[in-house]
Amino acid sequence: MTREEKSIAIEDLTAKLAGVNVIYLADTSGLDADSTSNLRRACFKAGIKLEVVKNTLLEKAMEASESDFGDLSSVLKGNTSVMIAETANGPAKIIKEFRKKSDKPVLKGAYINQEIYIGDNLLDSLVSIKSKEEVIAEIIGLLQSPAQRVISALQNQKGKEEAAE
Repeated sequence: MTREEKSIAIEDLTAKLAGVNVIYLADTSGLDADSTSNLRRACFKAGIKLEVVKNTLLEKAMEASESDFGDLSSVLKGNTSVMIAETANGPAKIIKEFRKKSDKPVLKGAYINQEIYIGDNLLDSLVSIKSKEEVIAEIIGLLQSPAQRVISALQNQKGKEEAAE
């Protein structure tokens, strides 16, 4: 790869990292072609962009980025795949699902809403992170519950009054 090609690749990676709140780094080495294809398919269905990158290029893109990736660059050793997603727990769920059949992919680290997570031992914690939509749905459910009780009580009272007449 020429210096110019590297520069273009770094610019492309920097652009991909810009404005993204959910980035997972995983080791997918050792997966056979069929498993890799299945992983890519699962990521595509979940709206996750999966790309194998060169560590040095990714490190330079992280340095050039406006986001603070902290110590995340310390995990850039060996094979590295970048998973970019909208939902915080999406990549973690896919990794966990794949680990039922194989010991790969291994979570190296993640950048989620300006927080840094390093190590495969955090996979279960990342799976349990709720997405923005899930939190909003819970809040709406909590807000609706008292209102539904009041409406139900009023309807029951109205039914009792009509029956008494």
